[in-house]
Amino acid sequence: MSTIADPKAPRASRPGPSRRTTRGNFELYGWVFMRASGVVLIVLVFGHLFVNLIQGEGISAIDFGFVAGKWASPFWQVWDLLMLWLAMLHGTNGVRTIINDYAEKDATRLVLKLALYVATVVVIVLGTLVIFTFDPCPPNSPTSLLPSFCTA
Repeated sequence: MSTIADPKAPRASRPGPSRRTTRGNFELYGWVFMRASGVVLIVLVFGHLFVNLIQGEGISAIDFGFVAGKWASPFWQVWDLLMLWLAMLHGTNGVRTIINDYAEKDATRLVLKLALYVATVVVIVLGTLVIFTFDPCPPNSPTSLLPSFCTA
């Protein structure tokens, strides 16, 4: 007959150096960041939804021109950039915590976290580039390819 371990019993420590001593206060800072970024993200997301869906003409008005007009303002560029960065960092920190909790082998944990960090950096870099280099009316483009609001 086999017995099931007590779920409230502390887990056996992993061999090797203690993870608690190598991290210092990083977990505390991660916990505080999750709470603070969550509050800021609520404001950013609901502000985004209000401006895009309620204040205007609803979802039918959101198109290329709407985004182009919105990102013509540095205020909305910074707003969307903050939303992108905070959402990505908040999500990455959450998934990092899940990986630390459930990945048993150090090699598995390393590979998963490496893939997570690479994906995060790629999305943040590409998103930032799109926000700041977006030009709906690129110079020297054929007028047939330009949106109707661009002057030739």
